[in-house]
Amino acid sequence: MSDEKIRCDACPVMCYISDGKSGACDRYANHGGELVRLDPLTVIENGAPAVPFLDRAERPEEWDGDILKADRPFVTAIGAGTTYPDYKPAPFIVSQMIDDVDMITIVTEGIFSYCGVKVKIDTDRHIGEECAVVRVDGEPIGHVTTGEYGSKMLSLGGVDHLTGGSKKEGRVTCDALMALCNREPVEMQIDDGASIVVQAGKPPVINGETEKLMRVGCGSATIGMFAQQWAPHVDEVIVVDDHITGVLTEHEAGKQLGMKPAGIRVTGRRSTPGRYFQVARPGTGWGGTDVEDPLTIIKAVDPKVAWSGLRLLMISTTGEQWAYFTLDDDLAPQVAYIPDALRAIAERIADNCEPSLCSVLFMGGAGGSLRAGVTENPVGLTRSVKDTLTKVTVGGAAGYVWPGGGITVMADVMDMPTNAFGYVPTPALVAPIEFTLRREDYKAMGGHVERIQPVDSVLKDGIRRVPRDGAA
Repeated sequence: MSDEKIRCDACPVMCYISDGKSGACDRYANHGGELVRLDPLTVIENGAPAVPFLDRAERPEEWDGDILKADRPFVTAIGAGTTYPDYKPAPFIVSQMIDDVDMITIVTEGIFSYCGVKVKIDTDRHIGEECAVVRVDGEPIGHVTTGEYGSKMLSLGGVDHLTGGSKKEGRVTCDALMALCNREPVEMQIDDGASIVVQAGKPPVINGETEKLMRVGCGSATIGMFAQQWAPHVDEVIVVDDHITGVLTEHEAGKQLGMKPAGIRVTGRRSTPGRYFQVARPGTGWGGTDVEDPLTIIKAVDPKVAWSGLRLLMISTTGEQWAYFTLDDDLAPQVAYIPDALRAIAERIADNCEPSLCSVLFMGGAGGSLRAGVTENPVGLTRSVKDTLTKVTVGGAAGYVWPGGGITVMADVMDMPTNAFGYVPTPALVAPIEFTLRREDYKAMGGHVERIQPVDSVLKDGIRRVPRDGAA
């Protein structure tokens, strides 16, 4: 090593960095022979939760009228640095008085080889079969998982993609995870499925088309919600849906409204009256099916039940696609001019649909090395978290800790300040994580109490201050 270079010990790569240059992660640099963190420590102003309304006659001193507690900053781990090579205490362990309780917050940027993201995509469109591989730049980074109500779900990342495949697969996976967690767009290709652009807080772009709305409900639910409004204006309504297609006059809602059977049978497997599964294949057409012409799902018209002039509305679960027909003398559907009342209901369905968005939730396992930065007895932190003595946050965002062993935490990246995540080229994601608990509980778990410093000593010039409403 030449005199001009210093060695960075913030991660296992252990870069040699020349003066004026940064390491492979672009997070640490050599500044005049001193190793410096390039990203500033980030403090969220107004990070404390709202206080409850109190009986001021009994305890007036406990509330000064400041509901948001705006004078109490929350020190995040963003820009704090790591504990590598693991035995070192967390970079910042700060104390702060909150309602006469001495609270300790331990902040560190964890090096997460065991991490990934869960992506929720609000759309009816078919993007790929369950378990289909999701690729970026041709490399597998995850898969399509079980769908939820009105949303498609992706499970991306994880240690097997970061370390278990080729070097390129690990690098591409790490790059994609960091971009997603930092709210940047990532274009993905799903095997035998769609091309999709995902960005947290933005609508998905599927095969080049920007999605607008997520479904108001399945076909059956749509029938239940709008049956009373349809009944005076139409003889039959079929709500086309990939999962559960609804038929109004067969549905219990239509029956209770006294609607006459229409005799129009649809394809698919009948579940309960007015509810049909598998009326078509999944796709990007009506209601998440491959249907472009809704009449193709009509299996038969019963001449003993149907009648000439019967009014038929076919509509999707977002109200974006609709078609109105009347039956002619041969009981064949003919396109007709839709009454204003029915058009208004279609628009109301669309109004009741929420905007289509992508949600990205970071998920990581806080392992032994990270926990050693909090306490000399790492299992003590795990037990404290399980006993709800310690609150876990990720870049200031509330973390959901999964039950079972270890500390597996999940958090919405939209609740964090921007650019909260980094990486190391091992490859692994660098994510902020904070642990907050009472001083006495921290001491009892064997915490690094000698490293505690008052929060005021941290709040210096050069830190990044983010207002709570600006974190998202």
